[in-house]
Formats: sequence, C-alpha cells, structure tokens
Amino acid sequence: MGDGLRTLHVVSSDESLLASTSAAADSLDGWEVAQIATQEELLEHPPALGDVLLVDAWLRGRNVYEFCRTLTGQTRCRTFLVVDQGNDLAGPIARFCGASGVLRRPLSRSTLTEALQDGAFPRGPLPHEGREGGDQAGAERADALDLPASLLRDINTGQPDTSLVHALIDPETGLFNYGFLNIKLDEEFKRAKRFDQPLACVMLGFEGQATSEVLRELSSIFLETSRDTDLLGRFDENSFLFLLPNTGPDGASIMASRVTAMAAERNLRDLVGDALVLSVGISSYPHPDFAEREDLYGSARKAFFDARAEGGGVICV
Repeated sequence: MGDGLRTLHVVSSDESLLASTSAAADSLDGWEVAQIATQEELLEHPPALGDVLLVDAWLRGRNVYEFCRTLTGQTRCRTFLVVDQGNDLAGPIARFCGASGVLRRPLSRSTLTEALQDGAFPRGPLPHEGREGGDQAGAERADALDLPASLLRDINTGQPDTSLVHALIDPETGLFNYGFLNIKLDEEFKRAKRFDQPLACVMLGFEGQATSEVLRELSSIFLETSRDTDLLGRFDENSFLFLLPNTGPDGASIMASRVTAMAAERNLRDLVGDALVLSVGISSYPHPDFAEREDLYGSARKAFFDARAEGGGVICV
C-alpha cells in the first residue's frame, strides 16, 4: 500500500461496490481503497491499526453479523456493514455484534467522509458479562420480564434500543428468540473451549399449548432461578433453551429442579386445564464426546425428549 496512507478495505466480491467506494473516496486525502474478496482472506490477513473495513452485507459465507462478532478482538480497526436502503434493523444489530455502524448503498462522499472521521460511530455495547449476586440477583429481577431489553441498551442514551429488542426478543415471553440463541450457542461454546470453562445447556418444555399469561408466569420463574450471566430463550412454541456459563451439571440440575418445583407450586395449567408437566434435558461441557456446539445442544435435546417420554422430570447427561 502507499506510504503514509491508511487503507479502506472493501470486503466484498461485488465489483460495483468496490467501484462506488473508490469513486466516493477518490478525493479523500490520506486514504486508498483495497478489495478483500472473502471472509477467510480477511481473517488470514487482518488490516492494520487505523485502517477501516467495509463489509458487504451480501458477502457469501457465514452470517455477516456473526462474522462481525468473530472480528471482535481479531482486528484493531473500525468496521462498517454496507447494507441496502430501508434496512432499519441493520444498524443496532451490527453495533450489538461489535461493528461501528452501517453505511447504506449507494455510498456517497459525504457519508464516507463522516465514517472515516476518527471517533465517529462509536462501537455499541455488548451484553454485561459479569456475575452478580446469584439467587439474590435473580430474585431482584423476578418481576421484570425485560431482562434482555435491559442488556440491549443504546450507548448514547442508556435506554433499551427498541428496534434491536424487537429483532432479538420473543414478544410473548420477553426472553431471547431462537435466532439470537443460535448465535450465542456458538459464541458461548467457543468461549468455554478456549478458556476451559464449564458451560451447561438446558432444554426445558412441556406438551401441548399454554396461554400467554402462563408463558409469562413461566418466564418469571426462569428469571427468579437464574443469574445475570445466564442466557434464557424461547426455542419454539412449548420449549425453551438456556445457556449457563461457568456452570456444571450439578448447578444446572439445581436450577432445573427449582424451576419444576416452582411451576408445580404455582399450579400452572395448559390450554385444556391439565397441569403443566415440565421435562428437562441437561448437557454440559467439558465432556469427552463434545467437540462442537452441536454435540452439546444435541445431547441436551435428546435428554429432553427422553425426560418427556418418561412423563416429565430432569435428565442430566
């Protein structure tokens, strides 16, 4: 690259995006444009400090938001996702995943100039990863079914980003949705492997259907028995998936037993009036047979189905 110049890396195989970026940057002093065709090429040759990444939202490979999370800690430069006009959810999700922000097609000199200014578009906050208070913390938030919303706060206002909340939260229960669980399962499993820490995966559910009121009551029980660092999500209509960092099988079993006991005490019922019988499957890492996240999840799901076949209860792998 040219002496004394910083580089604007366009991570895309789209020649038209490269051309429009080059045209927009043509009159910007101190910058040059370079193309990186694939995600793999970028990871093999990370850019230098002070450079800027423009990642094409339509770039083939892994999900671009997941890719932004992968870049966190591996690059020392600002990253922007290039999206289409009208994509209102891209901004908050991109910032949540570690990017500095988004730029919209077609790129213009003014928007590019603003993005390249040092200090523009600060990176958005990630969920709080500290551990506080155990059961006491769970009890304090038992009446607030907006835990995910409390984690997804805008860095400027300190208030929940409503567009991001709607994208990542199940509206009926207030828990995280399946799409976000899928991303977090990959992230938490990699973290557990890298730092040799325990991770429990809990699948819990019931047969039949339940009203929204019963589902919210069940969600409040989950919150009462969990910690701030636990990830609680709705998997489908009548089942849920929990990820419990720094938790082994004993700790996960204790949580599951508390959940089932409290559900029985509150006499929760399904749509036809039958008692809500909970089935729970638990798996945990480290385990000699768990090399991938699918192994951890698949084992918990199998244990869940086994528990349901036995008429309810907790089965821990």
